[in-house]
Amino acid sequence: MAIILGLESSCDETAAAIVRSDRTILSHALAGQEDHHRAFGGVVPEIAARAHAELMTPLVETALADAGLTLNDIDAIAATAGPGLIGGVMVGLVTAKALAMASGKPLIAVNHLEGHALSPRLIDADLEFPYLLLLVSGGHCQLLRVNGVGDYNRLATTIDDAVGEAFDKTAKILGLGFPGGPAVERAAAIGNAHNVPLPRPLKGADEPHFSFAGLKSAVLRAHESGQYKVEDIAASFQLAVIDCLYDRISYTLDRIDAPAALVVAGGVAANVPIREMLEKLAAQRGMRFVAPPLWLCTDNGVMIAWAGAERFGMGLTDGLDFVARPRWPLDPHAAPARGAGVKA
Repeated sequence: MAIILGLESSCDETAAAIVRSDRTILSHALAGQEDHHRAFGGVVPEIAARAHAELMTPLVETALADAGLTLNDIDAIAATAGPGLIGGVMVGLVTAKALAMASGKPLIAVNHLEGHALSPRLIDADLEFPYLLLLVSGGHCQLLRVNGVGDYNRLATTIDDAVGEAFDKTAKILGLGFPGGPAVERAAAIGNAHNVPLPRPLKGADEPHFSFAGLKSAVLRAHESGQYKVEDIAASFQLAVIDCLYDRISYTLDRIDAPAALVVAGGVAANVPIREMLEKLAAQRGMRFVAPPLWLCTDNGVMIAWAGAERFGMGLTDGLDFVARPRWPLDPHAAPARGAGVKA
């Protein structure tokens, strides 16, 4: 059984973890940067990169110590190589290259999105390929058919903003604090989701894609009107997102030979009402629903180590000349979606 060290540094979480290929998590060290970015209401790339540079080596040491291992016990070193904030991605990848060079171990350059996409297979040994994946995060909103490791068909994507970005901007508009997603969910729990009339972009449209820019703008107008309570806007926004996701996924399911499982991954997958909607949708369609535990939805080193283990098991390793990528689509052959600012 292979033992993989995984490093994650694509946004504002610095993490190192060690996972064995039999799905045993040997250690997981993580440091958030909320205190660094809270004053700005969002992640500042330069600040994030500096924090990664300070934190990564101590976290690797912690992960090894917690697992009772040395670098010599590791079979391969995996690191997020993109997509993400390029400064942070470079910190993790360069660290992994240095460790690989010093130890003579193979390097595995992991697509951050593949880390999310494969993470449900870590906690569910019965989840087999193919499955339908809703990948929802701060930078992405995609519906993908996961055929196997490195084999993805993108069925839908956002034509403007990702759903996680809409949550973060809504939190900033409403003054709910940072990080935005959990803050909106907390406020929504005490609000009336039917008090604020908000649009459902692309609902009922004859195309599979998502859109959240107009919803975000509507939240701003509702807040500036002074007519509505903050918690009611938050609840109405969250319900609008749920309605949009349900409609768009249903549109796609009506037009494909659906796999046996509907899977959700990414930071927004930690939102409990969204998970509940997806579970109901899967039941309606006779599909099994699979979601990682909440801690595995947000960025972490465990998912990168597991993706590394999956790739290592297939003999997929990378050279030390692998270049960090700010953009790295899972399906490079997908037809472009209409609109500007598409998150590929």
